[in-house]
Amino acid sequence: MKERRELFNRMNHQKSELYFLLILLAGIFVLAFFIFKPFLYALILAMVFAAVFEPVHKKVLVLTRERRALAALLTTVLVLIAVVAPIIFFGVQIFQEATGLYSSLVESGGATDLSRSVGDAAQSLKRFFPVSIEFSPDVNQYLKPGLNWLLSHLGPLFANVAKVMLGAFIFLVALYYLFKDGHKLKRAVITFSPLQDIHDETIFNKLALAINSVIKGSLAVALVQGILTAVGFAIFGVPNAALWGSVAAVAALIPGVGTALVLVPAIIFLFLSGETFSAVGLLLWGVAAVGLIDNFLGPKLVGQGTRLHPFLILLSILGGIGFFGPLGFLLGPLVLSLLFALLEIYLAISKEHKSL
Repeated sequence: MKERRELFNRMNHQKSELYFLLILLAGIFVLAFFIFKPFLYALILAMVFAAVFEPVHKKVLVLTRERRALAALLTTVLVLIAVVAPIIFFGVQIFQEATGLYSSLVESGGATDLSRSVGDAAQSLKRFFPVSIEFSPDVNQYLKPGLNWLLSHLGPLFANVAKVMLGAFIFLVALYYLFKDGHKLKRAVITFSPLQDIHDETIFNKLALAINSVIKGSLAVALVQGILTAVGFAIFGVPNAALWGSVAAVAALIPGVGTALVLVPAIIFLFLSGETFSAVGLLLWGVAAVGLIDNFLGPKLVGQGTRLHPFLILLSILGGIGFFGPLGFLLGPLVLSLLFALLEIYLAISKEHKSL
């Protein structure tokens, strides 16, 4: 009887210790979250880029004869040159063009000029369709709210230069250490996870596949199409090329529509404005340089990975931007990928338990 009482007391003491430890861990976890919260976006982006560029890092690791520090440094520099610098350049360009267009619409009478241009193009349409066309577009009514929304999201990002620079520094440092010591972090997560190691490995593999599928399979193709659209607009004289190129990048994610949503109106506008050569040139550019990207570049980038439906990716991008801000174009699809990956793992574990 005494031994039972001692065993009971010992079990109660162990439970009390466990509950106390869990409460303490929860409190420390919350505190750590608020400490790391200012750098959360930078850390998440570093994890994403580390997963996407892991094949490149492995090749650099072979070239440097397994010198992890040097390989991590070289891979980080490659990411900076190939991805980060162009994104910053186009982001600044888009912000400047959006600001200039918004100012012209609101302050400089640009809305009247733009409306007159669209009206002239509509009048030119009467030469081909001899039907009475009453068309008096209020460009300010449609463009002003959209530009206002764009500036409200991009403005704070470029206004606080110090914060952006600090975030970029944290991103690069985190990316370097993920390349250098990412395998150690992975082993630590597997050690502390209550799941079986095989399930942990499956989760990591599914997440890596999902990240590569979204980034390479959809966003990369859309960004390339947006950039090529902007280049074509710049060549053939369409104003605010970078701004409309960013719209084309989003439109490239719409199933069955793609960049045609931006290219076709621009081609029609150039043609009705009398710029026949530019209109034909932009049409050929759109077919050759933009339209074929999805057919050739997409499959090569995706490989055998499973792609999310383009419509789901579009919704996740728009919802991600609304929830996370400018980085939502990346974080939204990743959250969706994580959801599907975890659901797949859950179904696999459920089937395993039912079979026992």
